[in-house]
Amino acid sequence: MSLEAYDYFLPEELIAQEGVEPRDRARMLVVHREGPFRAEHRQVRDLPEYLRPGDVLVFNESKVIPARLLAQRPTGGRVEVLLVRERTPGLWEALVGPGRKAKPGTRLRFLSPRDLRVVPDLEAEVVGVEEDGVRLLRFQGDLMAHLEEVGEVPLPPYIKAKIPPERYQTVYARRPGSVAAPTAGLHFTPELLARLRGMGVELRFLTLHVGPGTFRPVKGDPEEHEMHPEPYEIPEETAEAINRAKKEGRRVVAVGTTVVRALESAFREGMGVVPGMGETRLFIRPPYAFQVIDALFTNFHLPRSTLLMLVAAFLGYEKTMEAYRLAVAERYRFYSLGDAMLIL
Repeated sequence: MSLEAYDYFLPEELIAQEGVEPRDRARMLVVHREGPFRAEHRQVRDLPEYLRPGDVLVFNESKVIPARLLAQRPTGGRVEVLLVRERTPGLWEALVGPGRKAKPGTRLRFLSPRDLRVVPDLEAEVVGVEEDGVRLLRFQGDLMAHLEEVGEVPLPPYIKAKIPPERYQTVYARRPGSVAAPTAGLHFTPELLARLRGMGVELRFLTLHVGPGTFRPVKGDPEEHEMHPEPYEIPEETAEAINRAKKEGRRVVAVGTTVVRALESAFREGMGVVPGMGETRLFIRPPYAFQVIDALFTNFHLPRSTLLMLVAAFLGYEKTMEAYRLAVAERYRFYSLGDAMLIL
């Protein structure tokens, strides 16, 4: 299917600039996969009405790191660095702009974003350039120990408002490593989690560290698009709970597209979801045979994006585009800090 098929009209004022408070007061469009298109307009706090005791609700507990850094070259010129992932201890993949100012051999010193002073005891050297322009930075000094001092949380470019950093974290985030939030989880409050647990829903967690590749624009033929690798880890107890639920006919509900990609990547025929660490480049688009998930809680995604294509693979293309047209007509709030969609 062509890239243009995944386009839709979105008025700019529907792009959410701040999150609803309390978080679970965001709106939730409930769409059913079976039968003709039907949708319900609810709030996230109504989620317990759609889940059953025994459902396994799976979350991504990755935590956003302050991955946007400002660096100074030996000439005094500045470049912006976006950390992507740590390849080996001390060696990071990063996007550097402008890239022509960061050739191999360039040494970088890092500035405090608050007062622009050079932070001592932390430097990096550009030691390589990948085919896609990603730079390899070798750090001297303890990056993680300095990260809060030199880094800022990299909000998506469509969020123009200043928001507190904690509003771009899930309440259960505990594994640092993402450069963007797994945003479906931003809707959950401790109280909602307690209600779900109290009604017999199993809450399980995994980690997929979100990289910029998740949001990399698709250009041209979607069949030619390649995803950047993203690391994931599925604990043994999470894999066991999911595999047990599948055998017993209970539902597995994914909170967010990152959970979907981690679980589908870890599935092995005859074994189910295999626990442990891995790396995924999985690009889910129609047609795709889902092996693990039975329902999906997600946000409203950008036109022409890999995330919208994943939703279309699960819900069906026609119903997905109809749901998005309805959401626009009903003035739902879109993207990272916007409203939610539950697909059953």
